[in-house]
Amino acid sequence: MNSAPIDREPSDRDQSDADPSDADPIAVLQQLVAIESINPDLVPGAGGEAAVAAWCADWMRARGFEVSVLEERLGRSSVVGIIRGSGSGRSLMLNGHLDTVGVASYEGDPFSGELRDDKVFGRGAFDMKGGVAAILVAAARAQALSLAGDVVVTLVADEEFGSLGTEEVLRSVSADAAVIVEPSGLELTLAHRGFAWFELELRGLAAHGSQPERGIDAIAHAGLCLRALDEMRDRLEAVEPHATLGHGTVRVSMISGGEDAATVADTCTLTLERRTLPGQSSDEVEAELRAVFSALASVTPGFSFVLRRLVARAAFEADPTWPIVRSLATEAERVLGHAAATRGEPFWTDAGLVLEAGIPCLVFGVAGGGAHADVEWADAASVEALTDILTGTITDFCR
Repeated sequence: MNSAPIDREPSDRDQSDADPSDADPIAVLQQLVAIESINPDLVPGAGGEAAVAAWCADWMRARGFEVSVLEERLGRSSVVGIIRGSGSGRSLMLNGHLDTVGVASYEGDPFSGELRDDKVFGRGAFDMKGGVAAILVAAARAQALSLAGDVVVTLVADEEFGSLGTEEVLRSVSADAAVIVEPSGLELTLAHRGFAWFELELRGLAAHGSQPERGIDAIAHAGLCLRALDEMRDRLEAVEPHATLGHGTVRVSMISGGEDAATVADTCTLTLERRTLPGQSSDEVEAELRAVFSALASVTPGFSFVLRRLVARAAFEADPTWPIVRSLATEAERVLGHAAATRGEPFWTDAGLVLEAGIPCLVFGVAGGGAHADVEWADAASVEALTDILTGTITDFCR
C-alpha cells in the first residue's frame, strides 16, 4: 500500500455490500475498531463483546455464512460462522478474539479507526481486530472457491481475561486444524509459554507492636518467601533454555498484609505468577511451589501457609511438520516474497486451549504496535497481506 496518508473514514459499506470479492479488510477493521468491546472483567462496567459480536454476525449472515451466537454468560457473546464445503475435505478453524483492554490512558480517540500513514489507529486495531477483519474477508472470499472442507470462523469473547469464549466455542465446534490470528508481525508463532496464577496466604499471630515477640509476623514470613522464590528463579534459569521461549519464570505480582502500624501482621497475601514451558503441567508447577513453602514451614517456627491455584493455562507448541503449518508457511512465502520467520512468544494465547482440544494449530497475525498501550495501531499492509495469506491457506488446506 501507499505510505502516504489515506483519508478513509469508517463506513457501513462493507456491512451492506454482500459481494465477497469486494470486501475490504481495512474498511472492516475500521468498523470493528469503532465498536467499543472492552472486557468488563478488566474494566468493570465496560460494554463487552455483544455489540461487536452482533456486527460480525450480521456481516457474515449477509454473505451466506451459517451463523450462531453463543452467550453462556450474559453479554459475553462469541460468534461462529461456517462456510460449508462439499464434505470431502479437511475443515479449518480461524480464531480471533473480539474483546480489548481498557482505554483510560489512551491518547486521542480510541475508537476512531483512523487510517493514517498506512496505519489503522484505535484500541484493538493490533490486538486483535486487524486479525478478525482478515478472517472475515478471507472466509467470505472462500465461498467462491468450491471447497471440499468447511471453513469455521470463531470470533470469541474474553481472551484478555479468562478465555471463556474459546472454551465455550470448543464445546460446540471442532475442525481438523486452526489458525489463531493473534498479532505476530506476519511471523509463524509455533510456541508460547503457559501460565499459572496462585494466591499464597501466610497466617501469623497478631500482637501489640511494642511486643512483637508475642506474635508471629506474617509479613516477615513473606520476606522469607520472596527469598525462596528468588532461589527458585535461579534454578529455572540454570537449565537448558527452550529454543524459542527461553526459561520459565516466577514472580510476585501483588502483596498485601497487616492492619495498622501498631500491630504485628497476622496475615499476608501474595499473588504469584509462574510462566511455564511446553511439557510442564499446572499440577507439576503447583507441587513445585508447595514444596518450596513446605520446606520453609519445616524450619521456620510458626510458619503457616495456604496455597490456592487461581487459574492455569498450558503452554503451546506446534509441530512444524503439521499440514496446517506447512500450508500457511507456503502461502506466507507466496504473498510476502520470502519465507516467514518462526518465533515463540512469552505471553499466552487461546492456541493453548485449541491444541488441548486436539486441534493442530499455530499463531499467525498482523504487524503493528501499541497492544495495551496509550496508542495502538495495525499496519494496514499487513492486514491485507494476512487476508491474502489466509485466503490461500483456506484454498490449499480445504481443497
